Amino acid sequence: MKIDRRQLLQSMAASVPVLGAAPTNEKKLGIPGPVPGRVIAVNHPGSAIEGKHQKEPVQQMMHRGMMELTGAPSATEAWRYFFEPGDVVGIKVNPVGQPFLISRPEVMHEIVWGLEEAGVKRQNIFAYDRYEREFISGGFDKWLPDGVRWTSATVQAVNGLQLDMDRYDRDMYMEMALVAAGGDPTNSHHRRSYVANFISKQVNKVVTLGVVKHHQSAGATIALKNISHGFVNNVARSHVSSSNNACGMFIPTVVDLPVFRQKVVLHVIDGVMAAYHGGPGRKVGRYLWEHKTMYFGTDPVALDVIGLAAIDMKRGQMGMEPIAAAKPDQDSLFVRMQPEFIEIAGLLGLGVGNESKIDLRKFTLG
Repeated sequence: MKIDRRQLLQSMAASVPVLGAAPTNEKKLGIPGPVPGRVIAVNHPGSAIEGKHQKEPVQQMMHRGMMELTGAPSATEAWRYFFEPGDVVGIKVNPVGQPFLISRPEVMHEIVWGLEEAGVKRQNIFAYDRYEREFISGGFDKWLPDGVRWTSATVQAVNGLQLDMDRYDRDMYMEMALVAAGGDPTNSHHRRSYVANFISKQVNKVVTLGVVKHHQSAGATIALKNISHGFVNNVARSHVSSSNNACGMFIPTVVDLPVFRQKVVLHVIDGVMAAYHGGPGRKVGRYLWEHKTMYFGTDPVALDVIGLAAIDMKRGQMGMEPIAAAKPDQDSLFVRMQPEFIEIAGLLGLGVGNESKIDLRKFTLG
C-alpha cells in the first residue's frame, strides 16, 4: 500500500522515538561496512529459466549468500547480524530497465523474510525508489508483501532541472560546480543535489537491491550508482549530453555523504539476469544474458569492481570492447563512459577498488 509523506512521518514517530540518528553498532555497520573488500558470489544454474527468475533457487542463493557474508550458522542469524527489532528499514529497488531488467519479487520477498526474521516489523519495512511514476510502472506496488509500505522522493518530474524539494532535505546536500542544461550557475540551489527525506529522516538502515547492468554514461550501474542517483535530486546534471558527462566524479561524491556511509548497511545485487550493453533503459532487452549469479556485500566499491568485470567478460565473449575502451554506437551514445567512478570511490575510502585486494568468494549451488 502507498502512504503519503505525512502518514509516513506520523507512523514513524509512533513506532520509533528517534529517527535519522546514526546507527550505533560495534560491528561498524555502513559503508564500507564490517567486511570491506569481501564479495560473495553465489551461482545457481537453475535460478533462471527462459529469462525468468525461479523462486526456490533464488531462495537458496539468498540464504547461502547471507550466511557466507557474515559467517552465521543460519540465514536467520545472518540477517540478525545487520538488523534488530526497532529498526526502520528502507529497501532501494531499481526500476529503470523495465520491463526487461529490474528488481524482482523473488529477491525482494526474501529480503523482507530476512528482515522479519531479525525482528523488524513489517510495518517498518519500506520499498523505495526516487520516482513514484517509475515505481508504479515497474509494478512494484502490485507484488510487495502485504503490510510492506512504499514511498518515493519525487512524485513526477516537472522539468529537466529536477529541483523539486517537497520530499527532500534542505539541510543535507552534495554541492558541486556542475549545473544542468538550463540551470543557473550563480544559484547555489542549482549546484546542489539534496538528499531525500526518506533516508535522512525516516529510516535508520538501508538495503540496496541492485542489478548488474551496463550504463551508457557511468559504464555500469550495480551498487554505487543505485545510491547516488536514487536518493538525491538534480542528478541529470551528471550526464547533460553525450559529451558533457560527469558521472565519474558525481557518483562517488554523492555516496561519500555521511548519511549514506552511516545508513546503507547491506547490498544485495541481483545478477540472475544481467545486461552487458544498452543501459540503462529499455534497450537492455537486446543485450540480456542469464548470468545466474547473485552478489552480497557491505562494500559497494568491491561489488562494483566485480560486477563490472562480469559485464566486461560477457562483452568480450560477444566480441565487444571493455566498457572503459568502448566507443559510442546506436545503443550507447556517450562519447566516453566513466567507470572510473569506482576507482575514485575506492580512493575516498568507500570500499576496496583494487581487484587484486578483493576477497571474492564464489559458490555454486544446485
